[in-house]
Amino acid sequence: MKNFDFHNPYPTTRIPVFARNAVSTSHPLAAQAGLRILWKGGNAVDAAIAAAACMTLVEPVSNGLGSDAFAILWDGKQLQGINGSGPAPAGWTPSYFQKKYGADAKTPPKRGMDSATVPGAVGTWMALSERYGKLPFADLLAPAIEIAERGYLLPIVVQQKWAAATPELGGLPGFAQSFLPWGRAPNVGELFTFPAAARALRAIAETKGKAFYEGEIAEALAKFSQANGGVHTVKDFASYKPEWVTPISRDYRGYALHEIPPNGQGIAALMALGIVEKFDIAGMKVDGADSQHVQIEAMKLAFADVYRHCAEPSHMEVTPAQMLDDAYLASRAKLIDMKRAQDFQSGNIVKGGTIYLTAADENGMMVSFIQSNYMGFGSGCVEPQYGISLQNRGHGFSLRPGPNQVAPGKRPFHTIIPAFLTRAGQPVMSFGVMGGNMQPQGHLQTTVRMLDYHQSPQAACDAPRWRFNQGLEINVEQQMDKATVQELVNRGHRIEVINDNYQDFGAGQFIWRMGDPKREGYVVASDSRRDGLAAGF
Repeated sequence: MKNFDFHNPYPTTRIPVFARNAVSTSHPLAAQAGLRILWKGGNAVDAAIAAAACMTLVEPVSNGLGSDAFAILWDGKQLQGINGSGPAPAGWTPSYFQKKYGADAKTPPKRGMDSATVPGAVGTWMALSERYGKLPFADLLAPAIEIAERGYLLPIVVQQKWAAATPELGGLPGFAQSFLPWGRAPNVGELFTFPAAARALRAIAETKGKAFYEGEIAEALAKFSQANGGVHTVKDFASYKPEWVTPISRDYRGYALHEIPPNGQGIAALMALGIVEKFDIAGMKVDGADSQHVQIEAMKLAFADVYRHCAEPSHMEVTPAQMLDDAYLASRAKLIDMKRAQDFQSGNIVKGGTIYLTAADENGMMVSFIQSNYMGFGSGCVEPQYGISLQNRGHGFSLRPGPNQVAPGKRPFHTIIPAFLTRAGQPVMSFGVMGGNMQPQGHLQTTVRMLDYHQSPQAACDAPRWRFNQGLEINVEQQMDKATVQELVNRGHRIEVINDNYQDFGAGQFIWRMGDPKREGYVVASDSRRDGLAAGF
């Protein structure tokens, strides 16, 4: 058991939860659904699927039945990873987009059917349940079906983002019909029901997911796409399968951080930790300028390489092992000037609106799960018969030559990344921090706080964060120490102080194993930047 300092020096609405069975999500109803499944005799995988299904309803600004998903889990003996990102339809080529959007187009569009790749979340639920689940698949979706049919009262943070998305998305196919009851976004405390999604969930439950990829839902999605300018076909859906993968890792302070390998950006967190490791961070003040400066510069160095090299693995010009090479990261660390912020470029490696949730059970199974429609409400396109809100992951492709250029059946560069921490080959923590490119930045900042400064998971979650954008530009939360902010400005960081914590700084959920799960159990944290809940029994 790690000797955490459980004094929390940061303002928060949350306290750590200690339990032998636990679920942490960004909405209380989803966490309670996971507990309901654990109470019925399900395991952590069952609980995670139930919670994920509920999250498509209670936080549709961040995910839906048309999302992608990834997971890392400790199955009792080893770590397993699953990549549930969907590929491009067969009709997607650079020329398809350039003919439609102009020769100068650099990426597929941000919204609309031409931004939606094949959704992978439901397929990920199916694969997890088939390999590891204890309860019948239909039982796992029962809480979500109930929520969709009976409705729920809209919470505060979700409502803010729902209303903010309405002006941009209100005119897109199916959006108003699904998400603008009474011609507007629901208000806080108003009842929102989603009967179309209930219809989809029932079909998914009754067919163990086959209706989504091979049956009535796939047919409805293909028809909807082609009626609204897309080229998705039933064959595109039927050919989809998530991929089981071996997580990649990096040692840090006696622990190992594990991430899903590319096409995701998890390797950025590993690279940044490998750079930070070259500094005596623990000898620096936890919220001081030196500690923050080193982490910011390390993250910038990592992103410079990730944005240049990461893509579908078969299209990458370098390997993850080369990117994580210790000598290479040491050479990158030497570029950091403690007195000056820099705009880094990629190095010479070759010598020659997301939801995150986590669940754990008393038998030791731990699941780190993330699910997202990318930007708020994804593509903005919602198949109305079944309420399938499609993600906009296709916008992550490039139309120019390079590792991430769009191609039929190819997966785009992805931002959503679950994380897992082990020590001496044994599970320690399942965690994640949702929010675009904030995710590896959140992994870095919270990991450093827990391992270098011994802050508890809840304190590490609540602590003020920074977010690197581009060049010398970073955002910081309004509660960050003002002297630290001023010193970072003095070093050349271009800082904007942001009051909207949800939008810019993500949100995390953490489950840390305190010993034998049957005896000591876990300590669980949930980010106060969302409407969430850490719960257990």
